[in-house]
Amino acid sequence: MTIVETVLVFALIPLAIYGVIMLLTLRPKATRIPRYRPGQEWGYAPVWWSANPAGLSADHHSTAEPATSGSTAKGGARGNW
Repeated sequence: MTIVETVLVFALIPLAIYGVIMLLTLRPKATRIPRYRPGQEWGYAPVWWSANPAGLSADHHSTAEPATSGSTAKGGARGNW
């Protein structure tokens, strides 16, 4: 294997691959998407998000017991338990 072949295989081919990837990722039209700016009209319907879709129904009732007023749990912003 000659020096020229070695340079082609180990230097120019990887540089060409990196160059193609760079051109694909830095194209201005590919990276520009319409963005919301403050003050613009919001053109989308409102969406309620819930991790549990069953919790959105009106007949859903919680099975958790209510907390008692004599709770000894500690916590708060500092997270001391």
